Amino acid sequence: MHPVRKIFDTNDAFPFSFAYKNTKSSQSELPDHFHDWFEIVYVYRGKGTFFIDHTFYDMKQGDLFLIPGNTIHRATPDKETPVTSTAVYFSPGMIQAPQLGDSFSYLHSFEHAARVRHYKLELLLPQRQHMEPHLESIQRELKQTSPGHRQAIFLQLLQLLLFIQRDVGSGSMLTAGDPLVGPVWMREILLFIDQHFCEDIGLGTLSKQASVSPAHLSRVFKQLIGMNITAYIMTKRIIRAKQLLGESDVNIRHIAEMCGFESLPHFHAMFKRVLGVTPAAARKSIR
Repeated sequence: MHPVRKIFDTNDAFPFSFAYKNTKSSQSELPDHFHDWFEIVYVYRGKGTFFIDHTFYDMKQGDLFLIPGNTIHRATPDKETPVTSTAVYFSPGMIQAPQLGDSFSYLHSFEHAARVRHYKLELLLPQRQHMEPHLESIQRELKQTSPGHRQAIFLQLLQLLLFIQRDVGSGSMLTAGDPLVGPVWMREILLFIDQHFCEDIGLGTLSKQASVSPAHLSRVFKQLIGMNITAYIMTKRIIRAKQLLGESDVNIRHIAEMCGFESLPHFHAMFKRVLGVTPAAARKSIR
């Protein structure tokens, strides 16, 4: 089982999606998934766990999560007090800052999160009071669909990104993973996979590393991550390959080898299965 590659059913001219104040159960949440778009998740109330990239985070009131594109993630709401949150999805291609004599980027907070690989911000009460009207305004524009509502939503999105960068980023800590989520050995295994996923590692190697039985590791991994270890490693390899296809002119065969694939046909088959396109088509679309 591979993570779900979420596809957004929207007009190509307006690559934006919005899920306002949803209270989700574990049955309604997607399993491990990823998508090309960027995602903002703001928590109003409730509790849960958010797995992003290779780290577990607690979810609670006032938390803000910034998830760059092509990042594996999965939210698990608490059974007794499930999380109520708003999710904002948008293609980074629609965010283009005019050149006004400085190097400002509306996506800086996402770029920073990807660079340090920590994705959670904890908002103070005044910041929450500033954040929530932006989200409410977007919801109002979506419901009314007045002339120019897309332009209004776009402006609200820019205001939201500006607020996150200037006010939230400077006033809150971008926090690391929460130490009480999941067993210690599981967090260590996720870090080990993150550092070695392009190498020849499997259940046997990982169970020895964790000092637990292969059956126990497999069961706990599936319970916490929502997919098996082999599929998780495969997907991380594919995401890395896609990144290399966009960043370099290295030929596809060499990229397959760099990402741990033993043969080019296997790489092509797995790439198409996970992303829905061939490596060559992905490189062309990225550029």
